[in-house]
Amino acid sequence: MKILFEDNHLLVVIKEPNVPMQEDESGDKDLLTFAKDYLREKYNKPGNIYVGMVHRLDRPVGGVVVLAKTSKAASRLSEQVRKRELDKIYFAVTQGNLPRERRLEDVLRKDKKNNTSKVVTADDAEGKEARLTFEPIDTDQQKQLNLIRIKLETGRSHQIRVQFAARNNPLWGDARYNSSAKAGQQIALWAVALSFNHPVSQERMRFTSTPPNSFPWNLFGITEELISN
Repeated sequence: MKILFEDNHLLVVIKEPNVPMQEDESGDKDLLTFAKDYLREKYNKPGNIYVGMVHRLDRPVGGVVVLAKTSKAASRLSEQVRKRELDKIYFAVTQGNLPRERRLEDVLRKDKKNNTSKVVTADDAEGKEARLTFEPIDTDQQKQLNLIRIKLETGRSHQIRVQFAARNNPLWGDARYNSSAKAGQQIALWAVALSFNHPVSQERMRFTSTPPNSFPWNLFGITEELISN
């Protein structure tokens, strides 16, 4: 767990791929536990330690995450999430031809039993609106892979993965929604930037993380400058 920023209210970290956000049935150590152990050791704190989760990344996805160190900070950050004042930018590598439209709008329904989501019709009683915008950055014509920048407008379960897969443009290495993904591949989806107002000072803050220098990311020469644009 790499720490990007810490004060009395916040802990901004980079979540590694395949680390769950919180405890699940796998029993694998989760990000909240990593954060609590870090704070317990650093400050020699006994007993229970509060760490609040205000947004999520799918387990296989890495990138920037903000955690709250107080309930007040958690409440104020959660309010920003509800008001869409917490901005999340992702980079992804998709396969095939990109959709012509740059704003994707769907209705998604989550299957909690199987932990999957799918596009459904607008009259589905369990469906929820899902919206995002994206822009192409680069394409590797030989391998038919596209590097894209995505901004979420809503935060549905597996939203990015499902919306692009539904358009025959699945994310590279996505074992759940890409039938051509192979065993051992790591999904090419990374939370590269996170912006929000500090819950106390109200200062606008922005943190970034560059995807790993491995395939397929290394086809595109991703730099911090590219993320910042």
